[in-house]
This record gives sequence, C-alpha cells and structure tokens, in this order.
Amino acid sequence: MVSNKKQPRPTDFVSGRAKQSTTAQAWETANQSDYMKTSRQGLDEDLVRQISADKNEPEWMLKHRLKSLELFQTMPLPSWGPNLNNLNLDKITYYAKASDLQATDWKDVPADIKSTFEALGIPEAETKFLSGVGAQYESTVVYHSLKKSIAAQGVIFEDLDVALQKYPDLVKKYFMKCVEPSLHKFAALHGAVWSGGTFLYIPKNVKIDQPLQAYFRMNARGMGQFEHTLMVIEEGAQAHYIEGCSAPRWGIDSLHAGCVEIYVKANARFRYSSVESWSKDAYNLNTKRALVESNAHMEWVGGNFGSQVTMLYPCSILRGEGATADHLGVAFANTGQLQDTGAKVIHAASNTSSKVVMKSISRGGGISVYRGLLEILPNAENCITNVECDALLLDDQSRTDTVPLMKINNQSATVAHEAKAGRLSAEDIFYLTSRGLSNEDAASLIVNGFIDPIVKELPLEYAIEMNRMIELEMEGSVG
Repeated sequence: MVSNKKQPRPTDFVSGRAKQSTTAQAWETANQSDYMKTSRQGLDEDLVRQISADKNEPEWMLKHRLKSLELFQTMPLPSWGPNLNNLNLDKITYYAKASDLQATDWKDVPADIKSTFEALGIPEAETKFLSGVGAQYESTVVYHSLKKSIAAQGVIFEDLDVALQKYPDLVKKYFMKCVEPSLHKFAALHGAVWSGGTFLYIPKNVKIDQPLQAYFRMNARGMGQFEHTLMVIEEGAQAHYIEGCSAPRWGIDSLHAGCVEIYVKANARFRYSSVESWSKDAYNLNTKRALVESNAHMEWVGGNFGSQVTMLYPCSILRGEGATADHLGVAFANTGQLQDTGAKVIHAASNTSSKVVMKSISRGGGISVYRGLLEILPNAENCITNVECDALLLDDQSRTDTVPLMKINNQSATVAHEAKAGRLSAEDIFYLTSRGLSNEDAASLIVNGFIDPIVKELPLEYAIEMNRMIELEMEGSVG
C-alpha cells in the first residue's frame, strides 16, 4: 500500500526492471546487518530447537515442530503442478531474527527496517484507514498495534509469537488444525520453522468497519519466510483483513511458505484480501484454508505478481448448512514466471453455495495456470456453485492452461463452469489509439478493464497499487 508521494513503491523492489540497480544498492546495507551474520543456511533439528528456544515456546509447540520436521524430511516434493526440482532447500536461510524488540510506535523500529516500511507506505496507511497493523521483517514481527477502541471490544490482534505467550490455550486449540502438517511437504516445512505472522480473534457479534492489515517483507538474499496467520471469527462477527507481501531481487532463490488458517463461525462474515508481490527470485508456495460454519460467509480476494513460481490455491470448506464462499483472484505471469493459482471449495453440508472468479494475464513467455478443485460430498444436498476462469494472452509466446477438477457426489447440485481464453485484440487497440491513446496506454486500459471485477473489491489504496503493478508489468508490451 503506497501513498501518492514521490517515494519508492513495492513494485520498484520486485519488478526487475524499474530501478533495479538503484534498488540493489539501496537495500545492500540492510542485507549486511548483524542479524544475517548470525544466521545460517539449511535446516536440521538443531535449528528447529533454536527457533523454539529463542521464542520461549511451550513444550507442545516444540513437539509439534519436531514432528513436522520428521514429516518434511520423509515427504516427497509435490508430484503435480510446477516442477520444483530446481529449488535447493539447502541454500535457504530458514530463520533470521531482525530485531529483539517489537515496537508499538514506529519511532522505536530500527532505522534501517523502518525505512523499508516507510517506503512501502505502511505507517501512513495505518494513520489513514486501518484499525490495526502488523509488520514483519524476515522471521520476526517488528511492529504491531491495534486501535484502543477496537481492543476495548475484546478483539485480539497480535503477532502469533506474542499470542502464543499470552493466550496459549486459545492458540493450541486452533493451531494447524485446519492446515495439518501432513497435508504436503511445504505444510510440514512450515510446521517445523514457522515464525511470526498474525493472530486475530474477533469476539461474538463484534463488527469491525476498518480493515486490519499485516505486511510481510522478505529482504535478505536467499531468505525463507514462514509466517503463520491464524484467525478466529466468532459467531455473528464481521471483519476484513488485508495482507501485503514483497521482496527485492537478488539473483538467488528465496522461498515463501506461509500458512493461513481461518475459522469462520456461524453467521459470521470475513474477508481476506492479499496482494502478493514477491521478487522473481522467489518460490511462493503458500497454503491458505478456511473452515466456514452454518450461514457464515468467507471471501478471498487476491492478486499475485512477481515470483518465478507460485503455487497458491485458497481453500474454503463449507461444513455448516447455508455456508457460502466467494473466491476472486488475478495472477500476472511475465517473462520467466509460472503462476499456478486457483481455488478449492469443498461443499461438506447442504444448501451451501460458492462462486469462483479467477483471471490470469500472460506476457513475455510467461505461463499462467488455473488449477482448481470443486468437491460436493455425498451428504451435501442442494448445493450451488459457479466457477469462471478467464485468461488473457498479450503475445504469441505466452501460455495459459486451465486444470479444473470437479467431484460431484450428489445429484441435487447445481454446477456451472466456464473457461475463456483470448488475446489482446488488435481492433480494440486500434480503436483506442484512434481516440488519442498511445499503444501502451490502450493495452493497459484493456487489461485494467479485464481485472476490474477483482480490483474493485479491494480497498482503494490496494486497488491503486494493483493498477500500478499492472502498469509496470505492461511496460513495453505493445509496439
């Protein structure tokens, strides 16, 4: 999220084109900080024990980490989706403690770290329109705050490391019960080395109008970030959470394997919005899942840019009668990128409904894939679902694939699926240029119209930022 002032934007640090050399110089100092000198590459039991000891965790969490490590060491890489064999897991730094202090005032954040978040516009956004903010740098949350008026309603909004100390029983009740370490290799890895993240608890019938936000910055060479987002939205409650992510480009592979768990109780409503703008060095292998109870509603709104490989499929499990879910997403695959994204919806109860709208854009030889799962269980009567996948190709070198999987085990279901792929129309470009636009402006206008159904669901500042990212990705796409 960025202000209109003349300052760097997150996309300046990840595009690989705009200000790349200046960016590398600007962040060189931060990457030579003492915290990186004391960190190491690779993963073993000693590191897992060190992470747990540094955080003074309860014994059950250490056992969880060690069991997850065992799973990670024995599980194979995913056999479906993008090929991950080029990812050297021994070259990743799994834990780097950037600061010993978690500030509640921006002036108390270390200067080199604060300058990063100021460039990203986070402090200004907090002042303008947010109920609370968390900011994570590498493996640790360096800043966290919540408006007093919101806290007075019983809302808990903490760094998950802090929440584990303050509310151990509440965290233990939900932690990795929705996303189990056995789900896949990178869920197991996350369970072993997770650090930082967000814990959000909204009490019964509490409704928050202004969004809460967390921003995750992976700043060092070859870094891995494994934040854990855990959210419990109690019965009749309502809230909106926004997550932003970015990283600079260093020419060395990095890894993001975060985890999001959301529990939406009966009659509650929750929206999770994210704009992920990783560098083209990054493997973005994130896992997100929500359990949605009776008459509750879950919304996922997301944009994915950057990263050399993304595997991301937010999942809604509709396990209460009358539960509903909406999934809206856009992915942009540029040169050297593979965006493998989509959605999963499991209808586990009767009279549930869902809608999935996913859009992808490919240019410069980039590859975009929609990969989705829709499952209706045998006991789920009268379910309604609609899946739309739209792909836009900006040149002849790029590629798009649609890989939908539908398991319909109850004949009372109403299911609709539509997939469309098209190219940037020369006729549309000609029409717009005849009205005075340049070729690039005409192409950007068409692309922005294509993604408008997703962008309009984002808060204004994020919508502006997503349009800026599109503009940067579109540079040189026509003519």
